[in-house]
Amino acid sequence: MGEERMIGTLVVAVMAAMALVLAAGALIVGARGAGTPSGALVDGVTASDVPTVLGVELTEFAIAPADLTLAEGGTLTVRNSGAAEHDLEVVGTSAATPVLFGGDASELTLDGVAPGTYEVRCTIPGHDSAGMVGELTVVGADGDATVVAAAGDADGAHDDHAAAGGDEDWAALDQAMHDSILAFPAETEGIGNQPLEPEEVLEDGTKVFRMTAGIFDWEVEPGKVVEGWGYNGQIPGPMIKVDVGDTVRVHIENELPMGTDVHWHGVRVPNDQDGVAPLTQPLIEPGETYTYEFAADEPSIGMYHPHHHGQMKLPNGMFGVFLIGDLGTDIALPTGRTISNKDIPASIDIVAEIPMVLNDAGTIGLTINGKGWPATEPIVVDEGDWFVVHYYNEGLQIHPMHLHQMPQLVFAKDGFVLDAPQWEDTVNVAPGERYSVLVQATDPGAWAFHCHILTHAERHEGMFGMVTALIVNDAEDA
Repeated sequence: MGEERMIGTLVVAVMAAMALVLAAGALIVGARGAGTPSGALVDGVTASDVPTVLGVELTEFAIAPADLTLAEGGTLTVRNSGAAEHDLEVVGTSAATPVLFGGDASELTLDGVAPGTYEVRCTIPGHDSAGMVGELTVVGADGDATVVAAAGDADGAHDDHAAAGGDEDWAALDQAMHDSILAFPAETEGIGNQPLEPEEVLEDGTKVFRMTAGIFDWEVEPGKVVEGWGYNGQIPGPMIKVDVGDTVRVHIENELPMGTDVHWHGVRVPNDQDGVAPLTQPLIEPGETYTYEFAADEPSIGMYHPHHHGQMKLPNGMFGVFLIGDLGTDIALPTGRTISNKDIPASIDIVAEIPMVLNDAGTIGLTINGKGWPATEPIVVDEGDWFVVHYYNEGLQIHPMHLHQMPQLVFAKDGFVLDAPQWEDTVNVAPGERYSVLVQATDPGAWAFHCHILTHAERHEGMFGMVTALIVNDAEDA
């Protein structure tokens, strides 16, 4: 598909297109508070008038109370009452809790945090933009909440929400966006969604697969290596594709430090294969192997993931794609018809069937197929080609997926073919949902493809997260 040529000649074009359309997001993000102390004087109040210990509750997606007042040197008792992982950071300082799982608590002592007003937030990617931000006022012994110098962190790691105005270095902001865009496509260790071939096919035709659940280093973006949870050392896990009518046997080896199971999401299986321990099966303990077996009787655009403590494992990368059947035969494409004045040919040659797994939390954060920009993989096709994208949302938030200029024909929802397909330029995918779209690459060039929640695609340091590109090679050069 001319991928090497694409990298050499079109990367600048895609980045320029993205810069024009998305650059406003940086300014929107920049309009929030810097998280450094601001001058304030609490009249008639002394440290003895405000609490030295204050409870804070974290949920999806809020910090309660959002406005905190605490005596200098005091302690915040932080509890995660939600289902997802959360933490709490006093922006511009070193004060932060560890990541807390649901039900966990931590004491955050503010020793060394000067009197002043600070932004507090959850640092899990996307959680602050979803509402997990607040304000902390630290009151000194004389009621003084004024500081002379801003206490922003020296390395700039927490300046995502720098104030719009004042001493903002706009040229530096422009340069950061420019540099982050031109870094695409970047190489990182590890590739997810790799097709998994059966380790054997039995005499009766049963296809036997083997996967290992474990923890491993995963490079999300260049230089950012996190603790990934997944299957066979990749995120997303291996892609399993079988034919309608196949009998499937999957051995799961558990190398996790805790028990697990596998739920076949959107795949029709008997109750005892549904993967919900201890309801339908025993827990797969560490060091054990468990075998699932079922008939792939119906076409499916499904996925697999743990159900046992899924709120922790899925955000960290434990998910994969499970396809049953073929497009155009078992999963009908809307060909040979007119939809919204657009004619669909009676026969279409699909050049690529692309799984796009979305995530927004855990260790891997805001990613497409386990990678964040600039390490996301571009889609490379020729002018006139037709291709299919299957969206899978394995995250905790909705993601409106927007492809520039070329409309997406939504023809299936959760693997069920729609009676009335429709064209969309932005497809909103909720957690657990799958949408299948048909696209024709009508216009040569490099086109932005991203989540349209702008804080999922841009930050103060530039473009990141849920962004990739569609590269359409000119037919004359293909």
